[in-house]
Amino acid sequence: MEAVPVHDRERVDDLLTQDLKIIQSDDVFSFSLDAVLLARFCSIPQRGRIMDLCTGNGVIPLLLTTRTKAHITAIEIQDKLADMAQRNVKLNRLDEQIEIRHGDLRQALDQIGHGLFDALTVNPPYLPVVNGDQNSNEHFAAARHELFCTLEDVIRISSRLVRTGGKVAMVHRPSRLVEICALMRQYRIEPKRIRFVHPRADQEANMVLIDGLRDGKPELRTLPPLIVYKNQTEYTDELADVYFGRRLTLDHDPDSY
Repeated sequence: MEAVPVHDRERVDDLLTQDLKIIQSDDVFSFSLDAVLLARFCSIPQRGRIMDLCTGNGVIPLLLTTRTKAHITAIEIQDKLADMAQRNVKLNRLDEQIEIRHGDLRQALDQIGHGLFDALTVNPPYLPVVNGDQNSNEHFAAARHELFCTLEDVIRISSRLVRTGGKVAMVHRPSRLVEICALMRQYRIEPKRIRFVHPRADQEANMVLIDGLRDGKPELRTLPPLIVYKNQTEYTDELADVYFGRRLTLDHDPDSY
């Protein structure tokens, strides 16, 4: 690992079992299960170019390097998180594979260009902005609420960043799945794989993973549900294998379309 500065109120954690390290802070969102699952669910090329939007501290690009040699560009609008992501790349000596950009994803087309990427991942804010409903911590508020981009912004820009035949993968709330699918089709991304994530077998889903194909033909695979806990505290075998890096993909054949 390369020596990089770690600021006050920051810590260096192990990133699962992949011999990766990650700088995190309680002042901003630490990585969570949704980011790990998206990095293991998405369909990505072994070579080429990948984009990660709303990258936060860069956890998804770091995890993707365990699956691919493709070059990864990532965008984060918050300067504190973008700086943390850049240091995480240096910490893991991944400068040649990952490029972190501090900027607004809504300006990405002007700054980067159209149709340059083979695949794109995004873990966007889940909640529309409601007056008085944001967290007092600006970093938490931006991570949870659509302060800097709407769901439509994310899908519109995603569609234009990937090439025809490029893949777009997202993790979100099931309550917005109809909206997600409608917007994907509006912007020429055909939903191809969906997997619901349930906290326990007898509980309704609280996450959905969705993968789409730019200018693809209609044909949707609904994968078996992913159950997180087998009891009150213990992960199911599948979840534990993926979360702790014993398996690098959720789908046995994520590139089958």
